[in-house]
Amino acid sequence: MKTNKVLKVNGIALDKKQLCSHLEKIASGHNLVNKSDKQTYPVPHLKESFNVIKEVYNLLNEHLKLGIGIHPAGEWLLDNLYIIEETVKQIEKELTLKKYINFVGIANGEYKGFARIYVLASNIVAFTDNKIERKDLEDYLKSYQENKNLSMEEIWNIGLFLEISIIENIREVCEKIYVSQIEKYKAENIVERLVENKTKQEQVFKRNSFKKVEKNLLNDIQYSFVEYMSYILKRYGKKGYSYLKALEETIELTGSTVSDVIKKEHFDIAVRKVTIGNSITSIKKIQRINFLEIFEKVNGVEELLKKDPSNVYSKMDSKSKEYYRNKIKEISRKTKISEIYITRKLLDLANKSSIEENKEEKKNHIGYYLIDEGILELYKELKYKPKINISTKAKTKIYIISIILLSIIISFFMATKLNVKNIYVSMISFILFFIPATEIVNQVISYILSKIVKPKLIPKMDFLNGIDKENSTMVVIPTIVKSKEKVQELMEKLEVFYLANKSENLYFCLLGDCSESENEEEDFDKEVIEEGKKQVEILNTKYPNEKIPIFNFIYRKRIWNEKEESYLGWERKRGMLSQFNEYLLRKY
Repeated sequence: MKTNKVLKVNGIALDKKQLCSHLEKIASGHNLVNKSDKQTYPVPHLKESFNVIKEVYNLLNEHLKLGIGIHPAGEWLLDNLYIIEETVKQIEKELTLKKYINFVGIANGEYKGFARIYVLASNIVAFTDNKIERKDLEDYLKSYQENKNLSMEEIWNIGLFLEISIIENIREVCEKIYVSQIEKYKAENIVERLVENKTKQEQVFKRNSFKKVEKNLLNDIQYSFVEYMSYILKRYGKKGYSYLKALEETIELTGSTVSDVIKKEHFDIAVRKVTIGNSITSIKKIQRINFLEIFEKVNGVEELLKKDPSNVYSKMDSKSKEYYRNKIKEISRKTKISEIYITRKLLDLANKSSIEENKEEKKNHIGYYLIDEGILELYKELKYKPKINISTKAKTKIYIISIILLSIIISFFMATKLNVKNIYVSMISFILFFIPATEIVNQVISYILSKIVKPKLIPKMDFLNGIDKENSTMVVIPTIVKSKEKVQELMEKLEVFYLANKSENLYFCLLGDCSESENEEEDFDKEVIEEGKKQVEILNTKYPNEKIPIFNFIYRKRIWNEKEESYLGWERKRGMLSQFNEYLLRKY
């Protein structure tokens, strides 16, 4: 069974300018493949790393109880293990093997098979000493994209891979902390036996309690041992003097001094403390970063989409924008063409329609070629032949015909099961069975379609910061009014609605409808109209607007209906919406 490869990027802390230059350089050297190798999937090793971190955490707690000095970097771990644990669980949940494999991979070199975004994140972490700042991260991604464009999926998931790289570095620090703590334990054991002359039964620090340490971690053992042994022997004064002198003579045989060893160990302790401090702080910062903001500034696709000739895309809400981007990503996977190229073709089609002054304004919007009928034109530009594309009308016909045919089959089957010889009774049975059969078939087909057909999002405009002049809106409340008291009551409510929804270019109108009547005019018509005018004047004086009156009142004229031989409201004759639009156009 093959074990997963582990990504290791070694680096020293660089300043921002140097790192940006480094990222530009590695971008030009990256040869890419469409997918990453599953053997480079980082989650299994991440879980293993967390187990190592947790083991060190337990050792630190144990040594704390025994009174052994805790490594300063270990104090960060004791206070923040829960953050690391939550992060690991979140990464495990979000970064599935299937998702990882679909990231663009590195084609050759020492990082062959690894996801490109994972390598990029590891470089950023390695050359910043685990210190991640939001503004710097934005610049790092832009620097890389000077030579290679990142996909939308990569930019969106950069935070996950930064966290993975940071936790792997925390593991390295923890391994060194582990060695340091074992050496301290050994030092306590030696002092207990030689200086304090305790018996085996009296000893707190048992020799058989020493933890096994891997050979590759033995390089710095003497430094932590010497530093701590020197420290505890000095506590014993004259009693420990001879042992301290023996320690100094032993170290001098290696060409060094105890003082030099202590300085080196203290420097190493300081470095590890800064590293793990940066790591924990950066994880917290990454979790607070609004990656949507970074995405919109860094992503090349987003910059191109904002050039929409109809100027609609930039005014859409975040979910609608995401829907457009995901559609581009979906087409990119399907056609094996880059997202940037697809977006440029979208703009070309929309610009071409705009130049030709197409009467159908929707064709000037990139969305027409992305999520509407114009997608066939886009496929043609991309020289891609899609699978059979069924029109909306054809789908509707198939849906209705399917329900009818299945209902007929079920009804016929049920009718024949009755074994009625009389043909008229059979026909009546068929008709009676057809009604419930239609309902059952409709429910079953709807359920199946809900499971296999992806729901489509209806794109929306973002009016969070107010309504612009181009999209001026009037809130119309249609109701039947027969008295001036009713008009007063409704206009008061209209004022409340205005106060609760104050916004420029937003207007309110009470659309008073007349009830069905045999008379062209009723006694209450005049008082309703007069009261409506009065109330509108009071409100518009109270809340003045330089452009258009905020409050409006319309009382609709009666129109004779020859068929029903009575007077009706005009929406029954010609349609409320068209009539009301005509009124607004005339008035404003």
